[in-house]
Amino acid sequence: MRYLVKTPWWLKKLYPTLVWDIPATEKVLYLTFDDGPHPTATPFVLNQLNLYNAKATFFCIGNNVVKYPHIYAQLLQQGHGVGNHTHDHINGWKTSAANYVNNVAVAAQHINTNIFRPPYGRITKLQAQMLQQQANGQFGVIMWNVLSGDFDVAISPEQCLKNVRKNAQPGSIIVFHDSEKAYERMGYALPRVLDYYANQGYVFRSITLKKEGQGGNPSPFLIRTL
Repeated sequence: MRYLVKTPWWLKKLYPTLVWDIPATEKVLYLTFDDGPHPTATPFVLNQLNLYNAKATFFCIGNNVVKYPHIYAQLLQQGHGVGNHTHDHINGWKTSAANYVNNVAVAAQHINTNIFRPPYGRITKLQAQMLQQQANGQFGVIMWNVLSGDFDVAISPEQCLKNVRKNAQPGSIIVFHDSEKAYERMGYALPRVLDYYANQGYVFRSITLKKEGQGGNPSPFLIRTL
């Protein structure tokens, strides 16, 4: 399996309208979790986050929200951010723009958010543009700059931890997965990431799209600190 653990500068240049990280002058990290909610992995994540008073952003699949509404409700009750991850975890490179946008819209019936992450990180410029147009510009496509690799069954849990510790820096958006496939590696790495960075003085926050008309911060994103 080939993928880039650290997002290179040239990829960010190719897709400048997507959010790859959030400029930071303080020790802050943005933990994100894809593909949930899951009946085992998501409660584990929530328990670990609670130990460090950490907030995160969960990019949820609409179908999974339908299956596990009580777990989705827990995410909201505990003050975490949520994002749309399509309804059926579809690949944007293999789906027409119209069908892709429609699948996101179906998920939006169950996930109240204005941020989105494409499954596999695969989205075309046309698809991203259409999503923005439908939301009158109030829609953020959130990518990442550090992949833990927890989805990769070929790597060890220790390597998953190393991927994060070697590459994360202030403002990094880090990807984990609250899924069955990733659980072994995520379950090992996440507690150790939280402990390591908390001891270094970092805080963990979720991501929120800035509403139009808000001033002060030149970035299109504000941070949810609850």
